[in-house]
Amino acid sequence: MNNIRRIMLTVSYDGTAYNGWAEQTSTPNTIEGELNRAIERLTGEPVHVIGASRTDAGVHAYGNVAVFDTASSIPGDRFVFALNHELPQDIRIVNSREVATSFHPRHCDTEKTYEYRIFNSQIMDPTKRFYTCHFSMPLDIGRMNAAAHYLVGEHDFTSFCNVESQALSHVRTIKDIRVTRNGDEVVISVTGNGFLYNMVRIIAGTLMQIGRGKGTPAEVKDILDKKYRGAAGPTAPAEGLFLVEYKFLDGIPGPDTDCKSN
Repeated sequence: MNNIRRIMLTVSYDGTAYNGWAEQTSTPNTIEGELNRAIERLTGEPVHVIGASRTDAGVHAYGNVAVFDTASSIPGDRFVFALNHELPQDIRIVNSREVATSFHPRHCDTEKTYEYRIFNSQIMDPTKRFYTCHFSMPLDIGRMNAAAHYLVGEHDFTSFCNVESQALSHVRTIKDIRVTRNGDEVVISVTGNGFLYNMVRIIAGTLMQIGRGKGTPAEVKDILDKKYRGAAGPTAPAEGLFLVEYKFLDGIPGPDTDCKSN
């Protein structure tokens, strides 16, 4: 095909009904699968979108990023409207644009922000059951923030990584992490250059344990040093996790430029 263009999508979705982002033969009903089918219906071309972050089942996103190649004549900024007519209501394209054909969202210098949301009350609000983790014991936000302080910076996060991770290195950099409360809702906000499999959910599970009084904030340093998954707290449930923002530190390259690779 001639005149191949690469289109970038910013995707927002409610992950409740989906088996995560990645489409696999053995895993139906995925975000990636819905996008592939919607684009194919719109353009008549078989496509395979490349996602920036392959979120797990039940995880939500405000700003995940995906790219795909097309020979269609649809302007890049019109895909946002055209695709929303093809997609289910729990997946929305919030922005679309043409980018460099060499642009790969997982090969650029990036910064991601996740939020983990906790409904901290003895009785769960049923309207929030798919969008927060219910934790009935009182949480001390001061203890949680003191513990989170030890996670900021470059560390080996083996203790905060699922044992099934296939990452070649477990070294990551957390640039900012903070815990806030608004009534019964507690939010853990984490910004970093990349995250390991289940890393944010394990951080959340660990901070909740410390927030309830199990262990001290300073023990987080020991957990990091042990480099052993069993040293950290439990993996918090998926429904409380939101991918909030995916930022490209060198900007987003237009059609005639290249993205700086790591």
